[in-house]
Amino acid sequence: MSTIEEFSFGNFWSFKDVQTLNMAAAKIKSKNSRLDTVNLIPVENGLSLLKSKAIYGANASGKSNVIKALVTFIRVIKESVKDEKILEMIESFQLSTESADHPSFFQMIFQLDGVRFRYGFEADYQSIMSEWLFSTPKSREQTLFIREGNRVFDINHKHFEEAKKSIDLSGGEGQIFRNNSLFLSSLASFGFGRTSKKLIEAISAISVVSGLGNPGGYGLAGDFLSDLIKKNFVLEFLKKADVGINDINAIELNAESFPKDISQDVKQELKKRKIIISNRIRYDEKLNAAGISEFAFAAQESEGTKKMFELSPFIYAALKQGTPLVIDEFDARFHPLLTKKIVELFNSESNKKSQLIFITHDTNLLSADLLRRDQIDFVEKDRFGASHLYTLVEIKGVRNDASFEKDYIQGKYGAIPFLGDFTSLSDFDYAEEDKSYQGH
Repeated sequence: MSTIEEFSFGNFWSFKDVQTLNMAAAKIKSKNSRLDTVNLIPVENGLSLLKSKAIYGANASGKSNVIKALVTFIRVIKESVKDEKILEMIESFQLSTESADHPSFFQMIFQLDGVRFRYGFEADYQSIMSEWLFSTPKSREQTLFIREGNRVFDINHKHFEEAKKSIDLSGGEGQIFRNNSLFLSSLASFGFGRTSKKLIEAISAISVVSGLGNPGGYGLAGDFLSDLIKKNFVLEFLKKADVGINDINAIELNAESFPKDISQDVKQELKKRKIIISNRIRYDEKLNAAGISEFAFAAQESEGTKKMFELSPFIYAALKQGTPLVIDEFDARFHPLLTKKIVELFNSESNKKSQLIFITHDTNLLSADLLRRDQIDFVEKDRFGASHLYTLVEIKGVRNDASFEKDYIQGKYGAIPFLGDFTSLSDFDYAEEDKSYQGH
């Protein structure tokens, strides 16, 4: 089980200054006092973490760059040892001469097995500039290691012995890794790097998916259907969403039925595929059940139903394993009542340990009966093109019984588009434009 307390990033894409996605609960009281218990995950030392966080903002404000920063952080940690080009994912803020040639900043504070860890690094598209790891097993934070360039120092020999072992292997020089790979990732590649491996596994377990389609999600959901418990979860998820599906199954393609004249390579590729079949109850003229009708799921189900199917394995894993789930474009293809139900699921008493972070435009969720003020974040760009991330609870004068949705739409919290008069487009001389186009 791992939970995010904070994720900070800066000088990355549209974000110039360091911003923090804060999952630590503020000391506030909500209009609905129930939210101050069921929406929180208690951890040690009186700290509580939020079970969910909604992020709002205008189009092109930089909302998705929050997710992109998290994805970059995770992928560099997972792949920097084996992929020498992984740092090319990093793009600094380009609209300022002050930041364009400086490294990007990434740091996560997270809880793992009752211990608080703070890990981060600074890097550009070519190399790691600095890296650090701290832990707080009780009440006092302690250094585990600090890196500057290719030099590692301040190693905690007592509580992070594996770092010392790796330095000893390098003859005490501390340069057993490339300048474009992380020291923590290098440690995890050794058999003795147990703590490093556990930390990387915890960070890698954070699922980040897109609500507009997730590569591999359809296949993963199809694999779930071969396990009775997982299949029942997927089916219940679809049934509760009222899509009308009675059952769903995966059918393996039979290699014996393939034409004899196709190559073995093609046969092997076809054998990897599964056909997903959904079925619904068929009724007679008296509205009595008269059998079952089968449908090819990918071809005949709606885009919203397919999204629910693809999302179900990630929700299952998050709830079962207690790992964070991050969804961009959360409300795409979903009815507002469905998005609300999913948020309620993560904020429920039955969910003891998992977190949901999502990007959305669905103002239906901006309710004091659903979310605390610290569970609502906004992203807004300033006039210099830099994005800023802030929480509703930081805005002075917002009462806990305010109409969050109404006030947001009216612009009281910022992070909305300033739109022009679209009706003027009806005066556009389309005929003249057609002539101009035809002349080319």
